[in-house]
Amino acid sequence: MKLLVMSDSHGMKNAMLGVVSHESPDMILHLGDSDKDCSVLKLEYPDIPLRTVRGNCDRSSDGLDIDEFVLCGKRFIMTHGDKFHVKTGLSAITDYATARGADILLFGHTHSQHFSTKDNMTIINPGCILGIKEYAVLTLENGVVACDLKEL
Repeated sequence: MKLLVMSDSHGMKNAMLGVVSHESPDMILHLGDSDKDCSVLKLEYPDIPLRTVRGNCDRSSDGLDIDEFVLCGKRFIMTHGDKFHVKTGLSAITDYATARGADILLFGHTHSQHFSTKDNMTIINPGCILGIKEYAVLTLENGVVACDLKEL
C-alpha cells in the first residue's frame, strides 16, 4: 500500500493536486494547516481515501487534533504537532505516541522534513507542501514500512 503524506498546504491546492497526480497513492494523509484545501482533493480524487487532522491555522475546522488508526497491521498516530510543541523538541509527542503503542508517528507544523526511529517507532514529518513541495511516501508491504522523503 502506498500512502502519500502531506502537511501545511496553506492554500496551495495546485501543489497538492500535482503531488497526488505524480505519485498515484492508494491513500492520502494530510497533517493539517489545510483549512479547506482538502475539499479539492476529495473532488478531484474521490476514489482515494483521505484522512486529515486539524492544524493550528485550521480555525474553521471541526476535524480531529489527533487521529489514531490501524492500517496493514501498523498502529498510526497522526497529528499536526502544535499541541505537542514540536518546534521546540519531539519528546512530548514521542512520549505520547510510545504510551499509545504507535508503530508510526506522523506530524507536521515545523515545515521541515524529519525521519527517525525510536524504540521501533517510525517518526516522520513530511515537511511543507507549500513552497518547495516537500512530502513523504510510505510504502507498507508484508509488515515492513518504507519511507521516502521527497520534493516535487
